Amino acid sequence: MEETENFKSDRILEEIHKRKDQTLDVQKEEEKVKLVIFTLGSHYYALHGDSVKEILTVLKIVRVPATPPFILGIINVRGDIQSVIDVNLFMGQPPTETGVDSRIVIAEKNGIRSGILVDTVQDVLDAPKESIQKPISTLNDTIRYFVDGEFSYRHHNVTLLDAGKLFEKITEKNAD
Repeated sequence: MEETENFKSDRILEEIHKRKDQTLDVQKEEEKVKLVIFTLGSHYYALHGDSVKEILTVLKIVRVPATPPFILGIINVRGDIQSVIDVNLFMGQPPTETGVDSRIVIAEKNGIRSGILVDTVQDVLDAPKESIQKPISTLNDTIRYFVDGEFSYRHHNVTLLDAGKLFEKITEKNAD
């Protein structure tokens, strides 16, 4: 009888280990990243959610003299002054038009915080990490440096931007 109980105990322990291994596999498979998807013109872009601090309706932007055209100006966010940039202008594209659905995405990376003017914010979602692919080789060199990857969202190709690289280049360009 003791032998049968040992056999049952072994089977139960074996089953527990199997389930634990399956749980670990599921957690690995489901590794997700938070993404904020937005549009600039007809193009879809995203930023990593950990670099986005908040999304605002467009506030009054005060132009600052002697700044590059891609720095639209500054805004007052509850007493904090934030710069606002037009990523389209910075990347050599036509300027972002302000409309009813326009938003300012406040992003922060590597100690730099700024607002980014976007046409629309489409979604904030948790996407499987493995759904993000390497950027296509046909991207123009100006944009490719800022790109972390690409993925598909509702039949649209979305370019994932790296806020850190974007702010780094803006800081360099502004210092010139």
